[in-house]
Amino acid sequence: MTDMFRLDGKVAVVTGGGRGIGVMMARGLLQAGAKVYLSSRKEAELASATAELSSLGPVEAVPADLGTAEGVQTLTAALTDREDAVHALFNNAGSNWGAPFDEFPESAFDRVFDVNVKGVFLLTRALVPLLTAGSTDDDPARVVNTGSIDGYFTPEKGRDNFSYAASKAAVHMLTKHLATELAPRILVNAIAPGLFESRMTKVLLAPGADAVGRALPLGRIGAPEDMAGIAVFLAARASSYITGAVIPVDGGVSTIR
Repeated sequence: MTDMFRLDGKVAVVTGGGRGIGVMMARGLLQAGAKVYLSSRKEAELASATAELSSLGPVEAVPADLGTAEGVQTLTAALTDREDAVHALFNNAGSNWGAPFDEFPESAFDRVFDVNVKGVFLLTRALVPLLTAGSTDDDPARVVNTGSIDGYFTPEKGRDNFSYAASKAAVHMLTKHLATELAPRILVNAIAPGLFESRMTKVLLAPGADAVGRALPLGRIGAPEDMAGIAVFLAARASSYITGAVIPVDGGVSTIR
């Protein structure tokens, strides 16, 4: 049964891999035996992440702005030059914006949707040849998109993340649409994280992670191992009969909202 969760010999790509949830995912994938490529806009963050993770297994970085067609092309070309196949793509790159309703800028919708939605579509489409090469009948290739519980429910008044919440709802629907389009050779699922420590949740966790966590059904915020575990499961043979799913990883918040 342990072999069902091993990723030896597989190649995984994690976008938004320079920090936060991307690093949590990459850590689990490396520990399970995969070779991992990290990509994000910020070279310094990528350098720090690869240095942190390199002791766990082979990890490489490819800087690219995945909210642009040029960035998608840069990452696709680098992967095509270095690998014959990709077995799992984690579309985790994300952008957020907060501003009051009356002041929310048009540019905030453009940037957030470019990264969170359009980039997911364009990169997935660009990597279909490599993903198809990594697919087998009993273990298809995987695409795993990072959604959010904010894409499930109406955010509380005052959250002011209008473009972010809307974009994550779009990611959930895009996941289901891609799942039907790419089956059976490529499985497409989404993770909908709740509260994990990251730059994006810094304001929400300002009262303290322990204090905020006590208000959740499971009594804590997410730990890095929680994200690593779901990432490994969705990349491994153990999940080979799942596609089109949006899986909350939220400490039970989705059961009470």
